Formats: sequence, structure tokens, C-alpha cells
Amino acid sequence: MPLKTVDATVSNFNQVFENFKSEAPKNQINLLLFLADKDPSTSLSWCPDCVRAEPVIYKKLEASSSDVALLRAFVGDRPTWRNPSHPWRVDARFNLKGVPTLMRWENDTVEGRLEDSEAHIEHKINGLIASK
Repeated sequence: MPLKTVDATVSNFNQVFENFKSEAPKNQINLLLFLADKDPSTSLSWCPDCVRAEPVIYKKLEASSSDVALLRAFVGDRPTWRNPSHPWRVDARFNLKGVPTLMRWENDTVEGRLEDSEAHIEHKINGLIASK
């Protein structure tokens, strides 16, 4: 089945997230992936855990037989993310502590999550996708 991906930044997240939520009932699986921005000088993420996890996550989602919607939310550059008042750190819906973080969104709430230290582990991604 197709993987539908939409990207958001801190500045446009609320609008993109509202659209994502309104489309959620049409998908079998809805996921949020919080990631570090790419460094413009290298075109790579400034976050080594994101560099490690992203290809594994995409491979697992693309191989899924389910309709998957993925909202990729880019947290900003390193100084922006390190700010303790970053909007997604203080948002009770997400309570974001690190990146990458992969969350399953169901029934208008987070129903499962993989934090930065486990977001690259294939069997944990499989478990998050399969959870109901």
C-alpha cells in the first residue's frame, strides 16, 4: 500500500497537523515522526540518531501492507531544538524529549511511541505499526 508523507516545521505545524488529523480516519496507520532539520552545509541531519533511524523507518513503512500516513515534523536546527521551551517539548500531546521520535496517532491521541534510542530498531517499528 502507499506511504503518504507530509512535512511540517515548527512554523506551519498546527495547520499541517490539523489537516493530518482530519485525514487520519481514511488511513489504517497514522504516524508522527519528529526529526532534526538537515544541516544546509552537508545536506545531512545534525542528529546522528536521525541519520541512523530514518532509512530503517522508511524501509519498514514502505514495506507495510497497510495504508500509512506519515507526518514528518522537523524540530529545527540544534540551537532551536535545545531550547527547553521548544513548542513540542512543552506540548502535553507530544512531551517530546529527543529526536527522532516515532509516534502512532489513533483516536486523536498518541497510542504508542519509539524514542530516540529505539526508533531505529526494526522489531520495535514493526510492533508500533502492528499495535492496535
